[in-house]
Amino acid sequence: MEKIKVIIADDSDFVRDGMRIILDVDEEFEVLGCAADGKEAIELAKLNTPDVFLMDIQMPGLNGIEATKYITEHKLGKVLILTTFDDDELVHQALCNGAKGYLIKNHTPEHLKQMIKSVHYGTGVMEENILEHFTRNPEFKTAGFCEQGYSSRELEIIRAVAEGLSNKEIANKLFISEGTVKNYITSILARENLSHRTALAVYYLTGKKRGE
Repeated sequence: MEKIKVIIADDSDFVRDGMRIILDVDEEFEVLGCAADGKEAIELAKLNTPDVFLMDIQMPGLNGIEATKYITEHKLGKVLILTTFDDDELVHQALCNGAKGYLIKNHTPEHLKQMIKSVHYGTGVMEENILEHFTRNPEFKTAGFCEQGYSSRELEIIRAVAEGLSNKEIANKLFISEGTVKNYITSILARENLSHRTALAVYYLTGKKRGE
């Protein structure tokens, strides 16, 4: 099995070393290098071919938000944002700049590795509490998302997906079958030319569709 190649960018030596150790002992991952800021991460990427960047937001020099934008625009890899900061605006900027996932740094080693795999294989990931921040703040909701043409039921489904609910949870909430929920979501994804439900959630929350 081909290893998932990772670049770690964080201004904390402790965080960088800790994540490197976690990934180095797992045969599924290969750490190509570590960087103390966004600029170093980009330079490492130009010398190697990473699959996923673990990118802190708050770094000196080129921060994680700016680095994510550059990495996305130049197709250098996929970005998983890591932060200790609980800030709606930073979450919004990271997603709009192309981050594929966003995690608070209170993860377990296994959770971190699973999230890297999810980003690498194209599913996208966000912590549940991040989704809750967006849905609680109207200034971020539906910015650029066009509700016109959707029925009230379809919009209920879309909002439930954005809240992070599973098909079963949506079915229970709306008193419909799981099969009906699945059919609605399949139809909506096809209509918006989106490949998965996380992309739909991001589109609803930020108004921006992200490339694979």
